[in-house]
Amino acid sequence: MTNFRVRRALADTPAYRPGRPPAAVEGVTSYKLSSNESHLEPLPAVVEAVAGASGAPALYPDPAAARLTEALADFHGVPADHVVLSAGSSESLAALVGITLEPGAEVVYPWPSFEMYPQLSSFSGATQIAVPLTADGRHDLPAMAQAITDATGLVLLCSPNNPTGAVLGQAEFASFMSQVPEDIIVVLDEAYIEFADGSEAVGALRTADGHPDAPVDMGQALDTYSNLAVLRTFSKAHGLAGLRVGYTVAHPTIIHEMRKSIAPFSVGAAGQAAGLVSLALRDEVHVRAKAVGATRDDLAVRLRELGIDVPPSGGNFVWLPFSEHDAHAFAEACLARGLAVRDLGRGIRVTVGPDEAMDRLVDIAARFMEDRRA
Repeated sequence: MTNFRVRRALADTPAYRPGRPPAAVEGVTSYKLSSNESHLEPLPAVVEAVAGASGAPALYPDPAAARLTEALADFHGVPADHVVLSAGSSESLAALVGITLEPGAEVVYPWPSFEMYPQLSSFSGATQIAVPLTADGRHDLPAMAQAITDATGLVLLCSPNNPTGAVLGQAEFASFMSQVPEDIIVVLDEAYIEFADGSEAVGALRTADGHPDAPVDMGQALDTYSNLAVLRTFSKAHGLAGLRVGYTVAHPTIIHEMRKSIAPFSVGAAGQAAGLVSLALRDEVHVRAKAVGATRDDLAVRLRELGIDVPPSGGNFVWLPFSEHDAHAFAEACLARGLAVRDLGRGIRVTVGPDEAMDRLVDIAARFMEDRRA
């Protein structure tokens, strides 16, 4: 028997494609630059915390993740009932989709953006309203505001945007939120926000009259908008992707409903312990994020010098806008030399890695652009 009773929504639901692994190439070290993972060694204190928390595998972890929840609430200056932990920010996103979307509802999000947005919203049976980014890879917030209807159940924003790296400014965000009905939850996905400090993407922010703008301030935004849910993760700047620790900061009414959708014990004891230590060492995490950001901006400059229109990025990655044909060809050229990059059809996303990997990538790009012009 091959015909099973499954939901009709599955027919239109894309499966998530994980980052491609690198191929083994003789004579060179291969690097995976396709999943936005941290290439830095974990902090020693985090390794010790993980080891210490792994001594009782027969026991369930704290289902409330109370210590880490309290620490995060203190860090963000909110009561503990404004925070909920999840297995990465993806589980938080799935929970928000689960409590807002159903067949007949609509979800509005920018595109291209995080690949889980269409997957999760399609699985819910909701209608997807994917609003194209502007020519420079930014959210088209006026168009997104116009796309909101009485059927809209959820709005998704991503800052810095994965894969283009654009950062939302406070002025444009405030203008957008003023147009969103207060009973519609707006998600601000900030998985990469730690890398945005001092980035080209932040420096490029301008208000409508040309004055410098600032990135969205979480505390100010949460104080102003009760329908806002901010997603954060320990997977990126903290380098804990393998432990799956994410969280949401939002009004307690939203958090209460999310708890119904998030699986109990989804954040393991090792993840809770590692998150607690890494949060305490956030100054060191910040220094490391700044170093990654400096490498990212240097890489972007070098690629632009080759004629690739790389937009300013606030993430731990850069975006190479290519045609679908060129994107595939470039990804294959990288793979042939031991680098795995993310081919997203309309462009290539490259995660910041060691200097050797960045130098090799630039060399591949130089040859590729030369061949393309020939």
